[in-house]
Amino acid sequence: MKRIGISIGDINGIGPEVTLKAVGLHDWPRDVEFMLYGPVTAIKMQARELKLELPEHVHLRDVGIDVAWNVGSVAVDASQAAELAIRRVVEGCLSGDLDAMVTAPICKEGFHEAGIHVPGHTELLASLTGTSTFGMMLMGGGLRVMLVTRHLPISDVPKALTKELVREHIELTGQALKLFGIENGKIGVCGLNPHAGDGGVLGCEEKTLINPAIQEARKKGFHVSDAVPADTIFYEALRGDYDAVVAMYHDQGLAPLKMIGFDEGINVTLGLPIIRTSPDHGTAFGIAGKNEASPKSMQNAIALAIEMAGKPNPWKNK
Repeated sequence: MKRIGISIGDINGIGPEVTLKAVGLHDWPRDVEFMLYGPVTAIKMQARELKLELPEHVHLRDVGIDVAWNVGSVAVDASQAAELAIRRVVEGCLSGDLDAMVTAPICKEGFHEAGIHVPGHTELLASLTGTSTFGMMLMGGGLRVMLVTRHLPISDVPKALTKELVREHIELTGQALKLFGIENGKIGVCGLNPHAGDGGVLGCEEKTLINPAIQEARKKGFHVSDAVPADTIFYEALRGDYDAVVAMYHDQGLAPLKMIGFDEGINVTLGLPIIRTSPDHGTAFGIAGKNEASPKSMQNAIALAIEMAGKPNPWKNK
């Protein structure tokens, strides 16, 4: 029996709705159980209001604090419950009680107001699992995109990039492709600058950081391109030239992915000793409580978690 732990996210957003829809309306394998972690009273209230049933293979796990359901609102108590749910699922995965983790969306503004100062799920999970080398890969619309930097102001990206950081993310990408069943996967790497620096005329990061990192990754056996202009690499990836693309910053990688796979995108955190996936959308406070949210992205995240849970995790015993 595979046991998938799902942290319900911000109770005031669409996380509970898409989770309940995904676990209840999809034909999941009979050997899978879902453990939903969050404020149980509020979850049950949403299920009643939205007329969503809880099948016998779905079990609720309370996080120990009562939270009011204030639809579409940023609230400290909702963020506190969301963090507790994340911690409980991580604990379950590390202990072996759970086989994989799926996270519903949190509200970063709410986390900040609650005094929980983390950039996002990825960094919090790395901290909770004691992981120093980790990465965020997004998948959807036929693309797999790895981000070297994540939630940074664009002005901070160039100084955040190092040869070691780029190489680590290339290697994580190659390891992930093997986990997905793709041996010797082809990895395309974005340049940072227009035309990948145009030989140094439009920027030097490709010459000093990115291509040297690529050379080091190749020596370790990874099948990697030279730095490719970002305005062409995603077309080439969709054409089949690359199995995954390594992007230097958030919007460089996610703008093309969301353009073609907005309703189906998923996020997987690489490098952790546990399996973690999530839908690639936020709390969507504007449609929360209206029964309008699509569960497709959550369904995809759950399906990938189940698939990955059945394979050896290359980062489990690092």
